[in-house]
Amino acid sequence: MADVTVVGGGVAGLVVARRLARAGTDVEVVEASDRLGGPVARHVVAGIALDAGAESFAVRGGTVAALLEELGLGPDIVEPRPGPAWLQPARGLAVPLPVTALLGIPADPVADDVVRVIGRSAAAEAVRLDALPLAPGSDALSLGALVRARLGDAVLERLVAPVVHGVHSQHPDELPLSRAHPALPAELVAAGSLTGAVSRLRAAAPPGSAVAGIRGGMNRLIPALAADLEAHGGTVRLGTRIVDVGALPGRVVVAAPGVASAPAPGRRIDLVTLVVEQDELDAAPRGSGLLVAAGTPVAARALTHATAKWEWLRAAAAGRHVVRLSYDTPPADPVGTARADAEALLGVPLPVVVAAAHVVWTRPAAVPAGPPSNALVVGETVAGSGLAGIIAHAERTAAALLAR
Repeated sequence: MADVTVVGGGVAGLVVARRLARAGTDVEVVEASDRLGGPVARHVVAGIALDAGAESFAVRGGTVAALLEELGLGPDIVEPRPGPAWLQPARGLAVPLPVTALLGIPADPVADDVVRVIGRSAAAEAVRLDALPLAPGSDALSLGALVRARLGDAVLERLVAPVVHGVHSQHPDELPLSRAHPALPAELVAAGSLTGAVSRLRAAAPPGSAVAGIRGGMNRLIPALAADLEAHGGTVRLGTRIVDVGALPGRVVVAAPGVASAPAPGRRIDLVTLVVEQDELDAAPRGSGLLVAAGTPVAARALTHATAKWEWLRAAAAGRHVVRLSYDTPPADPVGTARADAEALLGVPLPVVVAAAHVVWTRPAAVPAGPPSNALVVGETVAGSGLAGIIAHAERTAAALLAR
């Protein structure tokens, strides 16, 4: 029997298990499905191998890059092609996202590219509100409550909400500040204002893109983790569902939503990928893609122009274009809806759809209760969304186990 059992073979479970195995711990990963990786997955559309889920990672902290270097994938880390992401406001034409924003929060509310989205009166109100003394406990608010209090409703709904929804698949009111950005609470207190905190964080960020990917897709991370785990003596069992975590012997790490406690309802995300032929898209008319504000006629909440974002994919697509759209509400006709939405958002007709794929993921809710006494929990339920946060939390958990 293994010294440590990891229940769930997603990224978090594999990271913990690999780190323990490399330190000489007898560890086993037990996965209920027939594959590893969870939403870090691969599919082939029109003969092109693509990410079916996560396709990039935040570079902050350097945790993901360090892991990829250890796995031999360091030389394949790639930045997106230069160019802004865009915003489709509820009214009017699409515009590039403000250049000095963080999660849509502007460092300068009266900058021209911010005023273009929220209007001059809302920009002036944001300046007035953020000049007020910081109320005690502001760093413990949700991101939405903080932005509403410091910058006003217009900044929250027209700028921050579309960006946060695109990144975290939830409204800022549902997102704790520390999950939105781990350093934001401390910087808020230090700066005494929200715009000041954003300015400090942007100034401290290393030059270059805030996100990166892997040439060939983030899905390459999963077989690399599994191979290194097994090379150091760890084992994997697929197709094995654990009903009672508390009955497992030894230490247990739970990396599967709903296993350690009663599952809370998750958020369904529908992703529709289109491979299209349209020369007008060569110019990337909406950069790497668009985030969509609530109240627009389209159903999609975000669009990624993947072949405009990643040079390796542009080469692999051989003149075709890959666009991916995400939905909160399942569309009755996924491909038809995605095609119509893509035409509206990109501003060009898409007469030739070569192939399409529709996948569904569930973003788990935060873990509602503590695990059994012999278990630790990792993954999105405790670390929030995003590979950077999930991997960093999994690494810390493994280090704590080894320290014991």
